Amino acid sequence: MDPQLLSIHYSDPLWIAIAFLCGLAIKAIGLPPLVGFLFAGFMLNLLGAEGGEFLGAMADLGITLLLFSIGLKLKLRSLARPEVWGVATLHMAMVTFLISGMVILLSFTSLPLLSGLDIETALLVGFAMSFSSTVFAVKILDELGATSSMHGQIAIGVLVVQDIAAVVFIAVSIGKLPSLWALALVALIPLRFFMYRILDKVGHGELLILFGITLALVGADVFELVGIKEDVGALVFGMLLANHPKSSELAKTLLGFKELFLVGFFLSVGMTALPGWTEILVALVFIVFLPLKVAFYFGLFNLFRLRASTSWRSSLNLANYSEFGLIVGAVAVSAGWLSNEWLAVFAIVMSFSFIASAPLVNIRDSIYQTWRPRLKRYERPERLSGEEDLDLAHIKAVVFGMGRMGTAAYNAISDDYKDSLLGVEIDQDKAEKHSKSGLNVVSGDATNPDFWIRAPKLLSGLEWVLLTLPTHQANMNAALRLKEMGYSGLIAATTKYRDEEDALKGIGVDNTFNIYTEAGLGFANELQIFAGNKTKAVDA
Repeated sequence: MDPQLLSIHYSDPLWIAIAFLCGLAIKAIGLPPLVGFLFAGFMLNLLGAEGGEFLGAMADLGITLLLFSIGLKLKLRSLARPEVWGVATLHMAMVTFLISGMVILLSFTSLPLLSGLDIETALLVGFAMSFSSTVFAVKILDELGATSSMHGQIAIGVLVVQDIAAVVFIAVSIGKLPSLWALALVALIPLRFFMYRILDKVGHGELLILFGITLALVGADVFELVGIKEDVGALVFGMLLANHPKSSELAKTLLGFKELFLVGFFLSVGMTALPGWTEILVALVFIVFLPLKVAFYFGLFNLFRLRASTSWRSSLNLANYSEFGLIVGAVAVSAGWLSNEWLAVFAIVMSFSFIASAPLVNIRDSIYQTWRPRLKRYERPERLSGEEDLDLAHIKAVVFGMGRMGTAAYNAISDDYKDSLLGVEIDQDKAEKHSKSGLNVVSGDATNPDFWIRAPKLLSGLEWVLLTLPTHQANMNAALRLKEMGYSGLIAATTKYRDEEDALKGIGVDNTFNIYTEAGLGFANELQIFAGNKTKAVDA
């Protein structure tokens, strides 16, 4: 037998197959597949199944690639924004003290695990419950194509600040301070230019994939060697490449591998600890607190001048408990501060929060439309950059999504529409770059119901819309928003697959452009023109 296969337990392929079937079944009813992976973990846990080393390594690699991918899309300056670090720190403090207060009150009851807890233990439990899940939020944002959106960037920034707090806590609690060699990490700043040179030369194929995976693992190991948690290393090494032109391509290249390995993480969560009725009862106490946790996010985001819709979306991105809470709990259990049963409680709380919040993603805009008058009352009149009101009454054509396809389409029709053409880009930095190059581009999110409130006169003269957003789901959501707003003009959208074309036409999109099929047709037409010109030249 190949020694490489010895680490794969004979049952691991079966567990992965079961996760696939559960994910497929859950997807069929309109929920994210990760809910099915969690359910598979719970089901296997109840049957007494245990994961092998391979499943654990798969989960660890998934987390490492996830954090590396976050770093590739994260600009350091975004963490310095008040709506990021201010909300993160205030929210952690509020939730920690409120949950610890609730635990102290319940300690006077006869509830199992909670009865008789002291103040220090209550604060520890509150701190563990104050985090939101980086894995869950980024997974959902990737599926929606909203990682570069304002609400996506703010949510990721808040999560990074929380993760840093967790890393500091873990380092202090286990008495493992970074070594003096950690100071040498400053050398990574000039070293990133060497990484840039390599990234320029690896091309676009398997070397690019291998470079990304290698860099993520090396970053994790380097930070672990100097006494800093390896996840921080993967995140930092990703951030070192965030300003490189190929960072987006690298992130997309690693997407499939990250998604695959994260299946191991979600399976492992469900199989972490076998809960009894006592652990489930205590976990439900914290699940009941989850809506209040989300309300705190919403209130704080509004306090820092976000529009109500952005506050709402950012809050729902964070509407869960975190895997870092589970890690903090594991440290507390190993130090003897909490009993072993609490590890099962943290695992159940996190898993239940995933299952509860995942369906909300699909209906969040519908809920917002229903509650908009009430939610708007908490919105402050000041506007942040990227959310200001827009005067677009003269616009007749809009390209939503100014990536390569969108920019090419914009340039192709710019002569026909002159001053009545607009590009809308979800990434604020990209929108600013396009504007500086002379294009009429604004920062905005076509899937956001309040985009149309920012530009109230846009629909009056709009003749047609081109959707070239990064994912099929984003194009679907944008088309639905247009229909909801009463837009009756033409809509065209880019696709990659036939089933995506059918889905878009099913909701009223007039024309779809399959980028693979049309690229082939365009190439064939170019060849015919080239061949015809060459023939004429020979005849002449």
